[in-house]
Amino acid sequence: MHVHAQHRSSMRTTIEIPDELRARLLALAARRGENGFSHLVQEAIARYLDDLDRQDERARKAKSAIGSLSERDAQALEDSVRSLRGSWR
Repeated sequence: MHVHAQHRSSMRTTIEIPDELRARLLALAARRGENGFSHLVQEAIARYLDDLDRQDERARKAKSAIGSLSERDAQALEDSVRSLRGSWR
């Protein structure tokens, strides 16, 4: 008996979007010479997820910086910020 495994690189799904967005996606796809807007949706989702990953990484780095300044350095930074803010109009 032979077993054949199929690997699908994508999956079909149904999403609900307002008619206005659908029309805009179809218009953009047409300008790009594409028949439908699946590629545009994939691109948008990938960019969104990448942006979330970058935000998570920035938050992780910020959290790891907590406590990295000495009390003296933290006070000097705070004093500098207060001085700068005092000179703003």
